[in-house]
Amino acid sequence: MMSRTIVITGGAGFIGSHVVRLFVNKYPNYKIINLDKLTYAGNLANLRDVEKAPNYKFAKIDICDFDSVYDLICREHVDGIIHLAAESHVDRSIKDPFTFARTNVLGTLSMLQAAKLYWESLPEKYEGKRFYHISTDEVYGALELTDPEGVEPPFTTRASSGTHHLAYGHDFFYETTKYNPHSPYSASKASSDHFVRAFHDTYGMPTIVTNCSNNYGPYQFPEKLIPLFINNIKHRKPLPVYGKGENVRDWLYVEDHARAIDLIFHNGKVADTYNIGGFNEWKNIDIIKVVIATVDRLLGRKEGEDLNLITFVTDRAGHDMRYAIDSTKLQKELGWEPSLQFEEGIEKTVRWYLDNQQWLDNVTSGDYQQYYEKMYSGR
Repeated sequence: MMSRTIVITGGAGFIGSHVVRLFVNKYPNYKIINLDKLTYAGNLANLRDVEKAPNYKFAKIDICDFDSVYDLICREHVDGIIHLAAESHVDRSIKDPFTFARTNVLGTLSMLQAAKLYWESLPEKYEGKRFYHISTDEVYGALELTDPEGVEPPFTTRASSGTHHLAYGHDFFYETTKYNPHSPYSASKASSDHFVRAFHDTYGMPTIVTNCSNNYGPYQFPEKLIPLFINNIKHRKPLPVYGKGENVRDWLYVEDHARAIDLIFHNGKVADTYNIGGFNEWKNIDIIKVVIATVDRLLGRKEGEDLNLITFVTDRAGHDMRYAIDSTKLQKELGWEPSLQFEEGIEKTVRWYLDNQQWLDNVTSGDYQQYYEKMYSGR
């Protein structure tokens, strides 16, 4: 008998697949349902190691298809939802904002309403239920980039906890930071966050929202900076860098994010918000140099051999200068903290992509999509 039935949306994607794997392996008495539309960023090859587990099930459903979502939630007696499914690439959102509004806003609303209707039909209603929505730090807008006089960044500053860490400024995103999204992507995520909180305030639905910094690690779709550049360096293709590469991001290894999601889903306070970050800020140009050095070393190339691949291109419209998460609340209340130093995480990440060239080739060629389209269309 399964003690819980949890739907993880977007479970074939980058972060979602790590969350599915963690829950399937850690909780054999939970039924884990991976709900995914299998868009370009969804790849069931990410979950080959758990696809035959007795407590795992896949459902190919578009989160915007309310009837199908509602039918699944009712039929499987779902009591928990971890909502990761989203369009997440800023450049794509600039070119096609309607898709982001549809998936991120209406898709979230579809999940909320389906859960609400089913849970309110039960004798116990919302008791023991939870709707956990994963969002982004980009909803907060941007922070100033501050270099103290006479000190080369990154420099040592303090979070609200008093903990020393490396940063490029004195301010951070807190759970109380006012929303100020600057791209169609971040605007769509901000809207979905508001809907989640509104369902708690209006209907009493037990919801939680988390906002996380940039993730990196295995199985990330190679349109994102780190896997794209690993692949380009290996094949000696140009490395396009926006502007001067001085934009700063806070980076978190994806498995640390999955651990945080597990902890918050089980122990977080209903109707609360938690920021998840690595206290690990890097300028884009510096992280690119670290990736180049790591790839070159692991491939036996000369140090700095591929620095000439860096190509500066016109900056992206509305490109935020700095993101920096303060995750002190999560550390103090639930005891979570990142497990890896950045250099260690980059080493593991680069090794994984170099050792899994077939996965990368299938993704970049699009072969993985054709395979699963045939599988789920009955052909």
